[in-house]
Amino acid sequence: MLCCAVILVCTISQNLKAQVKTGTKSLKELQQEFVDLKFGMFIHFNIGTSVNEEWPDPDTPARVFNPIKLNCNQWAEAAKSAKMSYGCLTAKHHSGFCIWDTKTTDYNVMNSLVKRDVVKEYVDAFRKNGLKTMLYYSILDTRHKIRPGFINREKVEMIKVQLTELLTNYGEVSALIIDGWDAPWSRISYEDVPFEEIYRLIKRLQPNCLVMDLNSAKYPADGLFYTDIKSYEQNSGQSISKDLNHLPAMSCLPIQSHWFWKKSFLTDQLKSADFLVNDNIIPLNKAYCNFMLNVSPNPDGLIDDNALKALEEIGEIWDAKDVNAKLLDFDAPIISTNVAKYKPANSSWSRGTHIMDFGTDDNFRESWQSSPEVKEPWYEIDLEKFQPFSMITIADSKKSIKSYRLLYKEADEWKTIFSGENNNKVKVHRFNTVWGEKVKVIIDGYSDAPEINEIGVYNEQKVTVNCVNE
Repeated sequence: MLCCAVILVCTISQNLKAQVKTGTKSLKELQQEFVDLKFGMFIHFNIGTSVNEEWPDPDTPARVFNPIKLNCNQWAEAAKSAKMSYGCLTAKHHSGFCIWDTKTTDYNVMNSLVKRDVVKEYVDAFRKNGLKTMLYYSILDTRHKIRPGFINREKVEMIKVQLTELLTNYGEVSALIIDGWDAPWSRISYEDVPFEEIYRLIKRLQPNCLVMDLNSAKYPADGLFYTDIKSYEQNSGQSISKDLNHLPAMSCLPIQSHWFWKKSFLTDQLKSADFLVNDNIIPLNKAYCNFMLNVSPNPDGLIDDNALKALEEIGEIWDAKDVNAKLLDFDAPIISTNVAKYKPANSSWSRGTHIMDFGTDDNFRESWQSSPEVKEPWYEIDLEKFQPFSMITIADSKKSIKSYRLLYKEADEWKTIFSGENNNKVKVHRFNTVWGEKVKVIIDGYSDAPEINEIGVYNEQKVTVNCVNE
């Protein structure tokens, strides 16, 4: 048995070394490269383009999609005119229409009147013009009922096959932006469609592909929860702190009034080049944030003349060499299931209505608060069963907790994981796997009355990558 284990570990190590030789990069390198890209084109182009709607009827027939003048090279040249460095195309939006030659569903571009693989034409055109390619993919799919109440293993496998197609048949994809996950309007949790399973599939298929989930509205700005890159959708009111952000980030905004093309775009006033350059690209780049400007092609498959002109104006006033922000140190992304979510909690005396339930309710905007009368506050989570875990996070948005002890209960014995100081808003503790049934925080030093927004407990997978004595 031991011999087999050694062979397995060595095989993993050799495979990883082979990947390194063929260009596999560390996550930190990829995050820095993404920040260095600075500015790119988001391209919302799908069946919604043809019906003047952001969210079309999922029963809209495929034949409605008919971009008879489709010219992805025009898109790429327009991006270059603005000094953009990449594009990101909506391969599948919320209505489930796939604009690539997929084998998973008939609801795809090959069954439309145009019968052209838009994803292929897009990646070919952008690469020909020296631009990197990224793809957008929606987990929410109203056509195929990948939505609350209808998700089963078959639906998860469909998602995995579609992502496998996109990451196998179209060359190098620098990043995959995933939408419709863990959002209040989609209500698809990271348990319904298991995040870690999808994340690891993507990394197996393309180790250099960044995974970006549009989840910043819910999670603290100081931690990479379920994403490699922190994402901010300005149209939804998500704004990055240009003074305080220290994580690799992306902020997106449409140059027009909506994401998908509308008839009014032909006469609407577009956002000015001055605003986009001086209020977005430059200050965002200084804050480790890449800016993604959405430009919507029309139903014929072309970018309108007024948008082409606006992009040229951006290129005329922006110096693409202006900023090079080097990332500082930060914790690796959290991708595993939070086994503490919704679990029962106890604590020392709470402050008013801010009782212990707020520390495990998956809502980072509320918090458990300790009564000012308590001298040694504590907070405890019952995991309800004996189970393994290797990471604990404490979200403390007001940085009220200065020093503390982190313990877990194994049988009848409390054992210490950490004892010391940590002044971060998101305190991340990774450690060798332990087994326990309860987790406890004893707060030794604090400012004002301490509070906890959320505590997360995770069984993060770890892979041994090196052989002994090799």
